Amino acid sequence: MELIFEKSRPGRRAGRPPRVDLPVPELPEGLRRESPPRLPEVPENEIVRHFTALADRTFGVDTGFYPLGSCTMKHNPRVNERAAMIPGFRDLHPLQEDEGAQGALELTWALERILAEVAGLPAVTTQPAAGSQGELVGLMLMRAWFEDRGEGDVRDTIITADTAHGTNPASVTMAGYRLEKVATTPRGNLDLDDLRAKVDERTAGLMLTNPSTLGLFDEGIEEVAEIFHSRGALLYYDGANLNAVVGISRPGDMGFDIVHYNLHKTFSQPHGGGGPGAGPVAVRDFLEPFLPTPAVVRDGDVFRLDFDRPKSIGRVRGYAGPFGVFVRSYAFMRAYGPALREMSEMAVLNANYVLARLRDAYELPYDRLCMHEFVLSARGLKREHGVTALDVAKRLMDFGIHPPTIYFPLVVPEALMIEPTETETKERLDAFVAAMLQIAREAEEAPDVLKDAPRSRPVRRLDEVRAAKDLVVRFEPGARGTGEPASAVAGS
Repeated sequence: MELIFEKSRPGRRAGRPPRVDLPVPELPEGLRRESPPRLPEVPENEIVRHFTALADRTFGVDTGFYPLGSCTMKHNPRVNERAAMIPGFRDLHPLQEDEGAQGALELTWALERILAEVAGLPAVTTQPAAGSQGELVGLMLMRAWFEDRGEGDVRDTIITADTAHGTNPASVTMAGYRLEKVATTPRGNLDLDDLRAKVDERTAGLMLTNPSTLGLFDEGIEEVAEIFHSRGALLYYDGANLNAVVGISRPGDMGFDIVHYNLHKTFSQPHGGGGPGAGPVAVRDFLEPFLPTPAVVRDGDVFRLDFDRPKSIGRVRGYAGPFGVFVRSYAFMRAYGPALREMSEMAVLNANYVLARLRDAYELPYDRLCMHEFVLSARGLKREHGVTALDVAKRLMDFGIHPPTIYFPLVVPEALMIEPTETETKERLDAFVAAMLQIAREAEEAPDVLKDAPRSRPVRRLDEVRAAKDLVVRFEPGARGTGEPASAVAGS
């Protein structure tokens, strides 16, 4: 497919701006271009065809099954989009005074009350823009609380599981803490003996996803909480996998002191292509004074932004948070109402159904009932037929299915991490199972088919080694208006 620059021909136009009888402002010498910008010259019909063709190549939850483990890529109900487009929400300026933003403030306040109930913790901030920022905020709250108690210089270590999301150790480092990892048992739980040996007076807290990235609920979570709390440390809950437990169990009841949510996962905000997202954080009452400002508060029937929080860690994001995300997630929650638990029950049921049908064709590292996702291994296919998890993922694309997460968590060799979500039908799950079983047969009977996959996609198998070493991040056009393609060059 040609790039838009390669379609360019001199003099072709999609339209012309209206000519106005106004003086041309004099630009400062340092801001003037030395040459005209290199823009493609293409007629309107070719522009429409070009971007329509690009859109046709885009894959997402609206075009097919997207079982991306740990990402909860569920259907995004269109009614949520209509709610977010209500003019009073859509057109509200972020600097609007409180008196003119009562509806938005009330929605945010009500959303925080629902999230508090989901987590089992009393106080919530909606300000963080993503789960990763929610992690950082949670650790900043830990640091602020310990410093307020005079322990800031002592508590310098955060413990994470060896199955943790990659953002966990990154957040620990950004927050200025030292990282310590704890092992996982052959059953998929935290190794309590290893944990006890590592928790001491220098431990600030634990960062844990429960259920874990293995799709397993930690059976010793109450004892884990006791180990940390008995040493004066805190527990942080990574909410990436919250879709498994909403309405069934609450992180606060498990013993967690800080929880972040991914509204763009659990509560259906679209997040393909890198955003937008939201990562609200809930805390116990003793941490509430440290939450970011401004806080949304209610005074009788009036809502306002409260900046008077002397112990606050301050603002962590521009304005009061990603409001459009709040509207969509709030609409999603209100649509379920008290039946929100059914969302998680169906997610767990779908995952266990798919697991039961695939467990004999692929290795199962942890032989337990899973939660909302599960991890298989292609280790046997690699050992016996030379077929890797990457080959399985690439072949799935020929069936019109987005590949699952592969090679993560790192504790499982040749990992295939699968999350079907609650929004997929049995027929869709059966089609996915049929594709996975056919791939397992092809690994034995025709492994070259897998090694050459994908065969039916616009882009075939890429040279990933060359892509990593010969980085190309921009296209350098040839002579402007010639229509001749130019070679791509590395740039920043």
